[in-house]
Amino acid sequence: MKVARVWLAVLMLLVSASAAHAQSIASLFTTLPSDFAHLFTPANGLIAGVGGAGSLAVHPKDDEIAADIYDPSGARRDFFRAGASIGDGVEQSAFALGTYVVGRVWRKPRIATAGADLVDAQIVNGVLTQGIKVATQRRRPSGGSHAFPSGHTSATFATAEVVREHFGWKWGVPAYAIGAYVSVSRMVDNKHWASDVVFGAAIGLVSGRAASLGHVPPRVSITPSLLPRGFAIFGSL
Repeated sequence: MKVARVWLAVLMLLVSASAAHAQSIASLFTTLPSDFAHLFTPANGLIAGVGGAGSLAVHPKDDEIAADIYDPSGARRDFFRAGASIGDGVEQSAFALGTYVVGRVWRKPRIATAGADLVDAQIVNGVLTQGIKVATQRRRPSGGSHAFPSGHTSATFATAEVVREHFGWKWGVPAYAIGAYVSVSRMVDNKHWASDVVFGAAIGLVSGRAASLGHVPPRVSITPSLLPRGFAIFGSL
């Protein structure tokens, strides 16, 4: 019922968007080929490499971490209960599509562009995550299949990275915090190993960066500074 309500709300937004002569939903998918091509950048390679190395480093401790963090009932379980819903791929996709439609209805190009990238990021992330799950066939701590990597984690971090790319760290930090919350919740629920969520976060970041590449104006800052014996200008891109 919850998922049905989410999609009903999105459909209502779509009707409003049509009345406002919004860009067609089909046009969201025209950049997908380039988004997949953008996966193969040095920065994404570094992120995937660090994520893979981190996952391998944590792997020997998976059983120990799972035993320490799993909580079938109690305060910890109650606190992280919402993680299963927040990180669900359907709800993340609904949020992405809703963001795009709201941007079109309100005639806010920045929000609409971010929404389009959120949609593409979820598609890229879904293909990568599900492909790796099928290839690895890792068992979950609970005994289920398709553990590696964590799809909830990757979906949430894909959203977080697009938000950071478009709106900066002011919104990126809270989005990453939500990603971390969802990651821990998957271990508290005994659905994933620690190594699953570590690599899931890397997959999400890579997907979000690939979907946003070339769609965000470069942010340049130049800061003059006085030094004890001179003057310097610090710049960042």
